[in-house]
Amino acid sequence: MAFTLSLLSVRSFSSVISLGEIKPLLLMSAAGTVLGVFILKLIPAELFQLCVGVAVLIACMGLMASGTPVSLHVRGLSWLAGLLSGLMNGALAIPGPPIIIYAMVTELDPIRSRALLMAFFLASSAFALIAYAVAGVIELQSVKYYLLSIPALVGGDWLGSRLFDRYGRSLYRKVALLALAALGVSITLRALL
Repeated sequence: MAFTLSLLSVRSFSSVISLGEIKPLLLMSAAGTVLGVFILKLIPAELFQLCVGVAVLIACMGLMASGTPVSLHVRGLSWLAGLLSGLMNGALAIPGPPIIIYAMVTELDPIRSRALLMAFFLASSAFALIAYAVAGVIELQSVKYYLLSIPALVGGDWLGSRLFDRYGRSLYRKVALLALAALGVSITLRALL
């Protein structure tokens, strides 16, 4: 679904973010995705989910408490964000939290931040599809669910784009933090239940 959504939106972000800008993120995400698929087969998914969920909630609280956002460019941060996103992509098919945190601390402009996320998700979802196909974990039922989700996916993309155009500058950070917190809670609860 993420791959399809990113393809639908490619025109909206391709002129804002270049491949060169996100190359370190993509290289480490590819490596992390492969490692994540192996983690999926080696350790209980619930343990990995619990660790990820708690880490996301801690990061979210830190971002909320930090107050006024400041652009933070630390050497190696893109490599770490790419690797962590890749690990989560391969093990849980959820690459979002680390890259959302990265985008929020490095790109203060909502348009550039959104474009970075969309470009990254296009590549990371392609990595995951390839890795899952090679590992043999894609099932026919998943394909059926994907096909059933297309109308909601297209409608949600259309609505989200309109809302971003209208409210993106003023509400982007608040919505991103809310989505990040919801992901953290969801991942943690899934691990515990």
